Amino acid sequence: MLLFAVTGITLNHAAEIEARPKVTERQAVLPPALLPAPASRPAGGKAPLPPETRDWLAKELDLALDQRAAEWSGDEIYVALPRPGGDAWLSIDLQSGAIVHEVTDRGWVSYLNDLHKGRHTGAAWIWFIDAFAVACLVFCATGLLLLKMHAGHRPATWPMVGIGFAVPAVLALLFVH
Repeated sequence: MLLFAVTGITLNHAAEIEARPKVTERQAVLPPALLPAPASRPAGGKAPLPPETRDWLAKELDLALDQRAAEWSGDEIYVALPRPGGDAWLSIDLQSGAIVHEVTDRGWVSYLNDLHKGRHTGAAWIWFIDAFAVACLVFCATGLLLLKMHAGHRPATWPMVGIGFAVPAVLALLFVH
């Protein structure tokens, strides 16, 4: 919950937090035997790379592409590889076999902000933050029940709860456009 609160602050002040992205580029050449023959290439659109090409990329560039869809054009294959806290992509020239793989790392603040939002994190993380959100709702609901149980002995309870609802509502109505 502490991490969620901190990343809420960093997200609210993202424009004020300077990031120095680190870009790493690697180049290689795909062996001619692994270049897809023109007849076997998808006519535009998206399709995964052939298994042999994926295996070679996994061995040579340590890239696990699995069945990730690649964008095929007449002269290039492009694979977007978004990730939390950065970005990455792979390009294969279909004439020469030239490969360019670029990775951008925007740092820990960006990484944690993307985890907060569930951006490019995968299904397991999305399920985790959904379960965490449900747990927070249960925590809030049981907290309200505890307030109801003890409110009789504490006269300031319901006015404070009302202020807790009213202040954000008034701020939103007056200052959020």
